[in-house]
Amino acid sequence: MADEIVQNIIVSGKRKSAVAKAAIKHGSGKVTINKRPYENNNSLFQRLLLKEPIGIAKKVLGDFKFDIAVSVVGGGNESQIEAARLAIAKSLVKFTKSAELKKAFLEYDRSMLVADTRRKEPYKPGDSKARSKRQKSYR
Repeated sequence: MADEIVQNIIVSGKRKSAVAKAAIKHGSGKVTINKRPYENNNSLFQRLLLKEPIGIAKKVLGDFKFDIAVSVVGGGNESQIEAARLAIAKSLVKFTKSAELKKAFLEYDRSMLVADTRRKEPYKPGDSKARSKRQKSYR
């Protein structure tokens, strides 16, 4: 009865300045990113990155009967892919409430469930970059 009440779960994933929101519900197994199937992605490597959490979930849970709709905004192409991957994995764990699936994700790649919090370091005053110092010539 509790599963019937909770129809749709929304989870977010972030990478640099890209933010992905994944909405998951019971369905036929369709995964869309910005209303397009993830298989239509340009790069093979990006398709494989998005396929990893789905493949692990299929292996652990047996069947994959979830519809996941991911919307990604901000950041670059790679950051959007990594944010979507994080959102997909987090939504699967939250929706299924499976400790075995969570353990499988963490063993495979910790960045599937834990966001990478590294950010660009700010420039310092009087310097050209964040860490570089002004050059001196003693002539």
